[in-house]
Amino acid sequence: MNPNLYQKVSRFAAEAHAGQLVPGTELPYLLHLMQVSAEVLCALIAEPQHDVNLALACALLHDTLEDTSVSREQLAEVFGEPVAAGVSALTKDSALPKAERMADSLTRILAQPDEIALVKLADRITNLQKPPALWSESKIESYKIEAEGILDALGHASPALAARFREKLAAYPSPS
Repeated sequence: MNPNLYQKVSRFAAEAHAGQLVPGTELPYLLHLMQVSAEVLCALIAEPQHDVNLALACALLHDTLEDTSVSREQLAEVFGEPVAAGVSALTKDSALPKAERMADSLTRILAQPDEIALVKLADRITNLQKPPALWSESKIESYKIEAEGILDALGHASPALAARFREKLAAYPSPS
């Protein structure tokens, strides 16, 4: 990735998410963005045909529209239309019923370059940690089923991330 672009994107993401914490922790939200970026970077090393600038920019910015006051227009102005379109596809549409949001997002991701699918795969990989203590068994099961759907829909975009995703999914707790 262009180091100047990486610094610009990471600073923008840090400023946009300032004060936010990783849910259930005292850690800055930037940690999640860096973990997603690390997953994407590892895939890019294994699969160098991908556009590293687009993939890493979208990895660092993937939650910006959903979790901050930054607009799609701002992203397009600062980082260009491909990044804004990618981040927009990765953002669930809050106007839709909750049950339809992921399917809609996956459809929009599939209409984007494969680099956007890499980001979604990496995002869910980093989220396949121990479920929050407050989650019910049905919530854990539905999260796992949703993850399987993400892998089925997007796994073709990156064999490296698909393999890592399958490992994380196999280790993810199943309800008792």
